[in-house]
Amino acid sequence: MPSVAIVGASNDPDKFGNKAVRAYLRKGWTVYPINPRTKEIAGLATFPTLDDVPHPIDRVAFYVPPEIGIDVLDAVRRKGIPELFLNPGSESDALVARAEALGVNAIQACAIVDIHERP
Repeated sequence: MPSVAIVGASNDPDKFGNKAVRAYLRKGWTVYPINPRTKEIAGLATFPTLDDVPHPIDRVAFYVPPEIGIDVLDAVRRKGIPELFLNPGSESDALVARAEALGVNAIQACAIVDIHERP
């Protein structure tokens, strides 16, 4: 099955960073929650940063403000992640421009809807 890193994963079930973790799990994806402040989300061990994930990643979904996400773009490129989903609220003109400059495929859409789930 494919894998996804959720940057901005949350323990709060009302936040989209938690809804995404659960939606991808329901669809059978391997999920890597990224959150430097907690050790576990939805029964999964978290990773403090994208660079800490020791496995290949097929997709990354941002659930963080663009000023945080822009700092994660270099890690997306370093890890060779083929798809970056910029969920509503995580995108900005500067972030998209930086992603393009790095050659990162930034998709401005809801990553949950993309897998045919409802947020």
